[in-house]
Parts: sequence; structure tokens; C-alpha cells
Amino acid sequence: MALITKAPRGTQDVLPADSYKWQYLEDTAIAVAKDFGYRELRTPVFEHTELFQRSVGETTDVVQKEMYTFEDKGARSITLRPEGTAGAARALLEHSLHAEALPAKICYLTSCYRYEKPQAGRLREFHQFGIECFGAAEPQADAEVISVAYTLLETLGVTGVKLHLNSIGCPACRANYHEALKAYFEANIETLCGTCRDRLDRNPMRILDCKSPVCHELAANAPVMLDFLCDECAEHFEKVKACLTAADIAFEIDPHIVRGLDYYTRTVFEFVSDALGAQAVVCGGGRYDGLIEELGGPHLPSLGFGMGLERLLMILEAKEAKMPESPRPDIYIAPLGAGAVNACFAMALKLRTGGVAVETDLVGRGLKAQMKYADKLRARTVLVLGDNELEAGVARLKDMETGEQTEVSLDGDDLYTTLYNLSLRRELADLNDLFEAAVEDE
Repeated sequence: MALITKAPRGTQDVLPADSYKWQYLEDTAIAVAKDFGYRELRTPVFEHTELFQRSVGETTDVVQKEMYTFEDKGARSITLRPEGTAGAARALLEHSLHAEALPAKICYLTSCYRYEKPQAGRLREFHQFGIECFGAAEPQADAEVISVAYTLLETLGVTGVKLHLNSIGCPACRANYHEALKAYFEANIETLCGTCRDRLDRNPMRILDCKSPVCHELAANAPVMLDFLCDECAEHFEKVKACLTAADIAFEIDPHIVRGLDYYTRTVFEFVSDALGAQAVVCGGGRYDGLIEELGGPHLPSLGFGMGLERLLMILEAKEAKMPESPRPDIYIAPLGAGAVNACFAMALKLRTGGVAVETDLVGRGLKAQMKYADKLRARTVLVLGDNELEAGVARLKDMETGEQTEVSLDGDDLYTTLYNLSLRRELADLNDLFEAAVEDE
């Protein structure tokens, strides 16, 4: 019985006390993406396994070790999505989005699933915000995708994050690099883990992304792709850097970035935080010019990124970044007596439909208990309405922050005008507080 009351290992609940933080991150991410012209896409939580084998790559850790794959009742191999790009690319082709005006710019909020050892910021069920820009070959597209992530982090007030940049070239120039890598690792083959020995002939670049400490140490001194770029790839990379420099987006070249998925080409990047120790990457992405062709579509140069929301939230909390406070009711309506219950219920509904956050008693508490409950909810105002008040045509209002008490007429127009105005004034005050905090940060 203990198992059914405990979440599976590597998953977590987002409790009501914290869900507003997630909503803030998600709403901010979608709003920033919208400013850049990206529209939301929603895809299924599972796909045909072959989609990930062909896109992510059969030699990657994701496909070899981490995917949640099962056979459904129709004997089809199905996999819970381990990342967002493959499903977005499949949707693009299935619905012919590439036949519309290009580039096709989409964003998404998605859950992903990988069977990894759970640790801080790395769960088996995790959540990502991502964008994909399909059909854009120019270097300024790389810079724009990077600038979406940069703008989002700036908007959220994330500090201590650096942009790391690299190019891993195209299939043409990567062939020579593969030969150099293969020669380097063959000279050290006895120290490679079993998985990487298998990768040596098929895709030696995957060794650079191995999580084994021995392979990781060996990879630190391996040849770097920047020394093997063809003229076209080198020129593309220089233009990306020039575009970022023109926009005052600071970066540092990191020749060891390869990303963990096979579909990447040319530009790859990561935003790295100083707040989380070894789990430092909060966002990663790059260009994948051959992915759509690999899935049976036309040649469609494309790129994007994924940003882990669990990790982003950890960074915000570690940096004590300013976030909105948790939601609180504008008004708590406290009924006293059987006659007042229905009147209070109707009043609460009318205010709610007008956009006012209202709570009222649902468990039959007395006045003292209701006032304590309203205080726990951090209600801004309490309206007390009993049978005596109904008969007299007035209600009592208490400002929970100042303790000031006033009477208000139960006449429909007077009452609702007073309560709507209270809510509006507080909303404006909250907006002013946020504005002043932003000015202070500047």
C-alpha cells in the first residue's frame, strides 16, 4: 500500500503552494517567445520509437540508455518523448507547416521522460520550454534563437549566467574531424568504457558527451571541431558571433560543447549558471540542418533550444530573484447565520465573474474561526454579513492589513462598486510595486 501513496522515483508533485511559480515561468516564457514571433505547439506525450531513433541518434545515451519505450496493445513500439524537437519536427511534416510562409517559428511547454539517476535539477520526468525555427539558414537566425533565451533569462532577472558557444560543423567537414577523433581515441581504447568502444567506429563524437568520468577526462584533450571547420561553416560561425556582438550579447567560445543529440550541426550553444554546481546548464540548443530530411521531408535548415524549467526555478530561488507573490483573495466574505449564507454565495459569484478573487466559508465556521481562516489565506479585506446586517441593509468591511473597519450599504450598485474599486486599487498598487522593483534593478 505504501507504493500507491508515493510518487515514482524521479518524479515530483508541484503543490498548490508552488504552482504559481511555475505559472509565472511558463507565462513569461510564452510571452517572450510571442514577442519574437513564436507560436505555441502542443504535441503528444508519446511518439513512435523510430522517430527518436532516427532524429536523436541510435548512438546517443538518450536512445541507448534513457528512453521509456514499450510495446502497446497493437504491437507498436512507443516511446515517451525524451525531448521536444523530434515531436515538433514530426508535427511540422505531418501538417505541412513547412508549406506555409517560412520560417515556421514555434514554441512549446512540454514534459519529457528519461530514465536517469535522479538528482537535483535532473529528474526522470522533467519539463522544458523550447522553441524551434524551421526553414532559416542564415546566421542571424542562430543569433535570434540565442537571443530569445537571453531575453527570457534577462526578463526573469536571472544573474550569473554565461553563454557558451561552439560550432560542430557540417557532415562534409565533420568527416575529417571524425577521423582525427577516431585516431585519438583508438590510441586510448583500453581506457574507454564499453559503450564508447562501441561508438568509436559508428560515431566517435558521442564519446565527447559520455558521462563516464574516465571518458570525460580523456575527451578533455581530444581534437576540437573548430580546427576542422570548412570555409562555409567557419564563415557562418563568424557571422553568428558578429550578430551577437552587435546586439551586446556576451559569449565565450567553448570547443567542448557537442550537445547530446545527433541531429545538431554547425552552431551549438549553452547558457551556463554559476548557481548549481555540476548541474550548471540551464538552456542548450543549436542548429540541425539535416533533421527534417532525415525524417523524410525536404531540406529545411532549422534550429532551436530547450530550457529545463525545474533547473531554471532552482536558479531563480538560489539567486533570490524577484518573483510575484503567491495568489491571495481580494475579499473574504464571512456569512453569519442561515439567512446570510445564500446572500454571501450569490455575492461571491457575482464578484468572481467580475474578475475579483473571492473566498467564502464552505465548512460552517463561526466568525472567529472565519477570521483566522481569512488571515491564513492572506485575504486583503473581510466582508462580514450576518442576518442582522441583512435586515439593516449594511455589511461590515475590515481591512486586514490596517485593521480599519467600515460599513458599506448592501444596495447592489453601492456595494459592488465599493468592492470592485477596492480590488482595482490593490491591483494597481501591486503593479506599481513591481514597476518600482524593476526600476531599482535597473
